[in-house]
Amino acid sequence: MGLPSRHRRPTPMSQWGPTARLSYWAFHADRRPAYMRFAYLHLGSDRGAEQAVDAAFDTIMGEWLRMLHMDRLDAYAWTVLKRCIVDRQHPRDPWRHRPEPMDTSAFEAALREARADRYEVLTDTIRFYSAVSRLVERQRDAVLLRYGLRCTPGEAAAVMGVDEATVRSHLGQAHRRLARLLDTSAGS
Repeated sequence: MGLPSRHRRPTPMSQWGPTARLSYWAFHADRRPAYMRFAYLHLGSDRGAEQAVDAAFDTIMGEWLRMLHMDRLDAYAWTVLKRCIVDRQHPRDPWRHRPEPMDTSAFEAALREARADRYEVLTDTIRFYSAVSRLVERQRDAVLLRYGLRCTPGEAAAVMGVDEATVRSHLGQAHRRLARLLDTSAGS
Protein backbone atom coordinates (compact mmCIF):
# COMPACT_ATOMS: atom_id res chain seq x y z
CA MET A 1 0.00 0.00 0.00
CA GLY A 2 2.84 2.38 -0.84
CA LEU A 3 2.38 6.04 -1.62
CA PRO A 4 1.89 7.08 -5.23
CA SER A 5 4.70 6.87 -7.70
CA ARG A 6 5.79 10.27 -8.96
CA HIS A 7 6.46 8.81 -12.39
CA ARG A 8 3.02 7.37 -13.15
CA ARG A 9 0.55 9.64 -14.94
CA PRO A 10 -2.92 9.52 -13.42
CA THR A 11 -5.94 8.98 -15.64
CA PRO A 12 -7.77 12.33 -15.96
CA MET A 13 -11.15 12.38 -14.25
CA SER A 14 -12.78 13.13 -17.60
CA GLN A 15 -11.86 9.58 -18.63
CA TRP A 16 -13.29 7.94 -15.51
CA GLY A 17 -16.58 6.12 -15.56
CA PRO A 18 -19.57 7.70 -13.83
CA THR A 19 -19.33 5.31 -10.86
CA ALA A 20 -15.68 6.25 -10.20
CA ARG A 21 -16.49 9.98 -10.45
CA LEU A 22 -19.48 9.69 -8.10
CA SER A 23 -17.55 7.60 -5.59
CA TYR A 24 -14.66 10.09 -5.56
CA TRP A 25 -16.92 13.09 -5.02
CA ALA A 26 -18.89 11.24 -2.34
CA PHE A 27 -15.63 10.40 -0.56
CA HIS A 28 -14.46 14.01 -0.94
CA ALA A 29 -17.72 15.42 0.48
CA ASP A 30 -17.72 12.95 3.36
CA ARG A 31 -14.07 13.31 4.43
CA ARG A 32 -13.20 16.93 3.66
CA PRO A 33 -14.78 18.49 6.79
CA ALA A 34 -12.93 16.14 9.18
CA TYR A 35 -9.72 16.44 7.17
CA MET A 36 -9.95 20.25 7.37
CA ARG A 37 -10.46 20.20 11.15
CA PHE A 38 -7.57 17.78 11.63
CA ALA A 39 -5.26 19.81 9.38
CA TYR A 40 -6.23 23.00 11.22
CA LEU A 41 -5.26 21.41 14.55
CA HIS A 42 -1.79 20.83 13.15
CA LEU A 43 -1.30 23.91 11.00
CA GLY A 44 -3.20 26.55 12.97
CA SER A 45 -4.65 28.44 10.01
CA ASP A 46 -7.51 28.05 7.59
CA ARG A 47 -5.18 28.75 4.67
CA GLY A 48 -2.61 26.15 5.73
CA ALA A 49 -5.30 23.56 6.40
CA GLU A 50 -6.96 24.22 3.06
CA GLN A 51 -3.65 23.94 1.19
CA ALA A 52 -2.81 20.64 2.89
CA VAL A 53 -6.27 19.16 2.35
CA ASP A 54 -6.38 20.34 -1.27
CA ALA A 55 -2.97 18.77 -1.88
CA ALA A 56 -4.18 15.54 -0.27
CA PHE A 57 -7.29 15.42 -2.43
CA ASP A 58 -5.24 16.18 -5.54
CA THR A 59 -3.08 13.14 -4.75
CA ILE A 60 -6.11 11.04 -3.88
CA MET A 61 -7.79 12.04 -7.14
CA GLY A 62 -4.69 11.03 -9.08
CA GLU A 63 -4.70 7.63 -7.39
CA TRP A 64 -8.46 7.12 -7.12
CA LEU A 65 -8.87 4.42 -9.75
CA ARG A 66 -6.12 2.38 -8.11
CA MET A 67 -7.47 3.14 -4.63
CA LEU A 68 -10.87 1.70 -5.54
CA HIS A 69 -9.20 -1.74 -5.53
CA MET A 70 -7.64 -1.32 -2.07
CA ASP A 71 -8.97 -3.08 0.99
CA ARG A 72 -8.32 -0.02 3.16
CA LEU A 73 -8.93 2.96 0.89
CA ASP A 74 -9.61 5.21 3.91
CA ALA A 75 -6.32 4.27 5.57
CA TYR A 76 -4.41 5.10 2.39
CA ALA A 77 -6.19 8.47 2.09
CA TRP A 78 -5.41 9.19 5.77
CA THR A 79 -1.71 8.51 5.09
CA VAL A 80 -1.79 10.89 2.13
CA LEU A 81 -3.42 13.63 4.26
CA LYS A 82 -0.88 13.24 7.03
CA ARG A 83 2.02 13.44 4.56
CA CYS A 84 0.56 16.66 3.13
CA ILE A 85 0.23 18.13 6.64
CA VAL A 86 3.86 17.26 7.42
CA ASP A 87 4.91 18.87 4.14
CA ARG A 88 3.21 22.09 5.28
CA GLN A 89 4.66 21.90 8.81
CA HIS A 90 8.21 21.43 7.59
CA PRO A 91 8.71 23.75 4.63
CA ARG A 92 11.55 23.05 2.25
CA ASP A 93 13.33 26.28 3.29
CA PRO A 94 15.44 25.40 6.39
CA TRP A 95 15.73 29.06 7.42
CA ARG A 96 11.99 29.45 7.73
CA HIS A 97 10.91 28.22 11.17
CA ARG A 98 7.29 28.25 12.27
CA PRO A 99 5.88 27.37 15.69
CA GLU A 100 3.69 24.31 16.15
CA PRO A 101 0.22 25.86 15.75
CA MET A 102 -1.63 22.88 17.19
CA ASP A 103 -0.10 23.56 20.59
CA THR A 104 -0.66 27.32 20.66
CA SER A 105 -4.26 27.17 19.44
CA ALA A 106 -5.07 24.56 22.07
CA PHE A 107 -3.53 26.73 24.79
CA GLU A 108 -5.46 29.79 23.65
CA ALA A 109 -8.74 27.86 23.60
CA ALA A 110 -8.08 26.49 27.08
CA LEU A 111 -7.38 29.98 28.41
CA ARG A 112 -10.55 31.43 26.86
CA GLU A 113 -12.67 28.71 28.46
CA ALA A 114 -10.90 28.77 31.81
CA ARG A 115 -12.88 29.67 34.88
CA ALA A 116 -10.09 28.67 37.26
CA ASP A 117 -6.63 30.13 37.69
CA ARG A 118 -5.39 30.87 34.15
CA TYR A 119 -1.79 30.03 35.01
CA GLU A 120 -2.80 26.62 36.37
CA VAL A 121 -4.96 25.91 33.32
CA LEU A 122 -2.13 26.91 30.99
CA THR A 123 0.35 24.75 32.89
CA ASP A 124 -2.00 21.75 32.81
CA THR A 125 -2.68 22.28 29.10
CA ILE A 126 1.02 22.48 28.29
CA ARG A 127 1.68 19.30 30.26
CA PHE A 128 -1.21 17.51 28.54
CA TYR A 129 -0.21 18.51 24.98
CA SER A 130 3.41 17.73 25.72
CA ALA A 131 2.32 14.25 26.84
CA VAL A 132 0.07 13.82 23.77
CA SER A 133 2.98 14.73 21.50
CA ARG A 134 4.93 11.82 23.02
CA LEU A 135 2.32 9.22 22.05
CA VAL A 136 2.92 6.98 19.06
CA GLU A 137 1.39 8.35 15.87
CA ARG A 138 -1.81 6.27 15.72
CA GLN A 139 -2.58 6.87 19.40
CA ARG A 140 -2.00 10.60 18.95
CA ASP A 141 -4.29 10.65 15.89
CA ALA A 142 -7.02 8.82 17.80
CA VAL A 143 -6.75 11.20 20.78
CA LEU A 144 -6.80 14.31 18.58
CA LEU A 145 -9.78 13.08 16.57
CA ARG A 146 -11.72 11.88 19.62
CA TYR A 147 -11.03 14.72 22.06
CA GLY A 148 -9.61 17.55 19.98
CA LEU A 149 -12.24 17.29 17.22
CA ARG A 150 -14.93 15.57 19.31
CA CYS A 151 -15.38 12.70 16.85
CA THR A 152 -17.08 9.56 18.06
CA PRO A 153 -14.87 6.46 17.97
CA GLY A 154 -16.84 5.37 14.88
CA GLU A 155 -16.24 8.70 13.13
CA ALA A 156 -12.54 8.60 14.03
CA ALA A 157 -12.33 5.05 12.70
CA ALA A 158 -13.93 6.08 9.41
CA VAL A 159 -11.54 9.01 8.98
CA MET A 160 -8.47 6.92 9.88
CA GLY A 161 -9.60 4.00 7.73
CA VAL A 162 -9.54 1.46 10.55
CA ASP A 163 -12.10 -0.49 12.56
CA GLU A 164 -13.82 1.17 15.50
CA ALA A 165 -12.31 -1.48 17.78
CA THR A 166 -8.86 -0.39 16.61
CA VAL A 167 -9.60 3.23 17.54
CA ARG A 168 -10.89 2.12 20.94
CA SER A 169 -7.69 0.11 21.42
CA HIS A 170 -5.53 3.11 20.44
CA LEU A 171 -7.50 5.29 22.86
CA GLY A 172 -7.12 2.78 25.70
CA GLN A 173 -3.38 2.52 25.11
CA ALA A 174 -3.14 6.32 24.89
CA HIS A 175 -5.04 6.77 28.17
CA ARG A 176 -2.66 4.40 29.96
CA ARG A 177 0.41 6.07 28.45
CA LEU A 178 -0.89 9.58 29.19
CA ALA A 179 -1.64 8.61 32.79
CA ARG A 180 1.96 7.42 33.21
CA LEU A 181 3.41 10.47 31.45
CA LEU A 182 1.30 12.95 33.39
CA ASP A 183 1.94 11.16 36.69
CA THR A 184 5.67 11.26 36.01
CA SER A 185 5.67 14.94 35.02
CA ALA A 186 3.53 15.92 38.03
CA GLY A 187 6.13 14.44 40.35
CA SER A 188 8.97 16.41 38.73
